[in-house]
Amino acid sequence: MKPSKILIVDDEKDILEFLGYNLEKEGYEIETANNGIIAIEKARAFMPDLIILDIMMPEMDGVEVCSQLRDSKDFNNTLIVFLTARSEDFTQISALEAGGDDFVLKPIKPNLLKSRVKALLRRNNHSEGKEVIFNFGDLQINTEKYSVKLKGQKVKIAKKEFELLILLTSSPGKVFRREEILHKIWGRGVIVGDRTIDVHVRKLREKIGEDFIKTMKGVGYKFEF
Repeated sequence: MKPSKILIVDDEKDILEFLGYNLEKEGYEIETANNGIIAIEKARAFMPDLIILDIMMPEMDGVEVCSQLRDSKDFNNTLIVFLTARSEDFTQISALEAGGDDFVLKPIKPNLLKSRVKALLRRNNHSEGKEVIFNFGDLQINTEKYSVKLKGQKVKIAKKEFELLILLTSSPGKVFRREEILHKIWGRGVIVGDRTIDVHVRKLREKIGEDFIKTMKGVGYKFEF
């Protein structure tokens, strides 16, 4: 089995070396970039399975890099993990809206980073199985191709949005509590902002319409059709 490929993007040389060293020891194939413009060029050439992306960088910040990559179908299934020393809600929301999958806060703890990367890649690999197509009225979901169609038209959807949609559609009518959604989509021990789920639900509603996902105030969300 080929090793997973990881692109590390940060404008600090010490962080690139530190992360590269720790992840290479785990058997991953590593490439690095020290600014956003180079990151996009490297991503297109290297086609990584996962990108570790600093938010605050010269030339082009991480949120813009993520947004540009998500505009290409070639990176629909690429995991993007943001590195940030900032914990404000607006930073996390901007990153999530751009298509980010997860966060790692600086200063970086190597063991936590390695376990987070391993868990993300494992879930990503397990999701690639036999093709299954689900139809919910005008909505069609293809689990192998990570594709969604609404009234026959393809809907562009980020990976975490897709995983959330799959979870909600797994039991139509069931109310999924917020804690359950966080655990199943982001995993235990993953620190994300309180509005993470809300951002993803809002993005899904913008793409597939308001009628499918219902809010149960103070509890969570459910899927109906």
